[in-house]
Amino acid sequence: MRIMGIDYGDARTGVAISDLLCSIVGSTTVVPSRNREKALADIVRLAKENEVGEIVVGLPKNMDGSEGPRAELCREFAEILKEATGLPVAMWDERRTTVEAHNILSQHNYHGKKRKNTVDAVAASLILEGYLAFRKR
Repeated sequence: MRIMGIDYGDARTGVAISDLLCSIVGSTTVVPSRNREKALADIVRLAKENEVGEIVVGLPKNMDGSEGPRAELCREFAEILKEATGLPVAMWDERRTTVEAHNILSQHNYHGKKRKNTVDAVAASLILEGYLAFRKR
């Protein structure tokens, strides 16, 4: 069984998938998400192809721990994913993952369009890494 991490966004959604032992991130990709139904179909397909047994969706909380409109959108998407896949879906606090993703990409000289197309996948991998570490404890 693998675990899938999701960084849901308006334009792009980052997807990260663990290895079979659920110990590290094995692969990442980005799916367009302007069309929510298409993004959902792409994620469901990836989950089936990769034999995913659980999904974790990033929950964008404010720095004070409160939730805003973006968090509500992510919760709604998580519920739709749960219904579409029949898999358990967890929410994971994703505060600062996008900032960390940009820092990682800057350190590796990813700029411009190259960065724009990669940052969501890196953020999804950070969400998944945090969740995998939590599960190990």
